Amino acid sequence: MTLLEKEKQKLVARIKRIRGQVDSIERSLSAGDDCADVLMLLANVRGGVNSLMAEVLEDHIRLHLLASEKSSTPPQELAEDLIDLVRAYLK
Repeated sequence: MTLLEKEKQKLVARIKRIRGQVDSIERSLSAGDDCADVLMLLANVRGGVNSLMAEVLEDHIRLHLLASEKSSTPPQELAEDLIDLVRAYLK
């Protein structure tokens, strides 16, 4: 199994955990649980999604933008690509 395949499996496992957390929010809302408990569950999902997004962003930078340095892509274009990614991430 390649390193890339192992990384992909880690990301898929992370998504499955996030899906489980979202299901837990649905059950909690349906059961009429306390708002504080629902907010905690929501914060956990937000943290999981942010962490996943950061990892995918990092992989993109390493695999695509840094690999582009070896090509003829101008540094300014690479910087603009990175800025666009970070802006999209922070929305």
